[in-house]
Amino acid sequence: MQKILAQAGIASRRASEAIIRAGRVTLNGVPVIELGTKADPAVDEIRVDGQVLRARRRLCLALHKPAKYLCSCRDPHATELVTDLLPREWRNLYPVGRLDRESEGLLFLTNDGDFCLRLTHPRYGVRKRYVATVAGKLTPAVLANCLRGIRDRGELLRAESARLRSAHASHSVVELDLVGGKNREVRRLFESQGFTVERLVRTQIGPIKLGELPPGRWRVLSEVEIDSLLTTRPHAD
Repeated sequence: MQKILAQAGIASRRASEAIIRAGRVTLNGVPVIELGTKADPAVDEIRVDGQVLRARRRLCLALHKPAKYLCSCRDPHATELVTDLLPREWRNLYPVGRLDRESEGLLFLTNDGDFCLRLTHPRYGVRKRYVATVAGKLTPAVLANCLRGIRDRGELLRAESARLRSAHASHSVVELDLVGGKNREVRRLFESQGFTVERLVRTQIGPIKLGELPPGRWRVLSEVEIDSLLTTRPHAD
């Protein structure tokens, strides 16, 4: 049942489990009490909080997030949300993971809970590529530390790969691949070594690249692209 709710865009699969446990779901008029309850949305009447669940077309977008935009559907204190960049009829979509307010680049938005789970849960290890402009001249030792891993606030931060594009006295440009989803991980990797990230752009998620998509613009992911993202093999727990 939780998979059906997630596919309909009600919530992620994990959040859907909580909705079921709270007694908010009925199947043909009978409250659902077991998470593994089977149903067919084409035949059965499923209601959430009394509202009939209707099949929703899976929609996944790639957006070039500009700096200053917040990755949230709603925030009373924010003046610029990423959903403001979408057509009004698509503002029910929610961000898949996050980029902090100052960061830019590739961001997915969707109405599909399963897609969101597969792209954000650490066990699936979806690789993300970033290009960071860092104040000062980076040395090979700094990149080696990023690859080895750094403990910060009780968390292990680590890049899967790191390649120095350029290094000058004023600034350096480095390309990094990460599979974790820790808050501000790239920035913290460098801050913990005394460097400040001046600009951070996410250029790729899994096989999907930002490419020539202009800042503030979006495009719909094809079913082939979605399938390529969902075929990532999960890591062993």
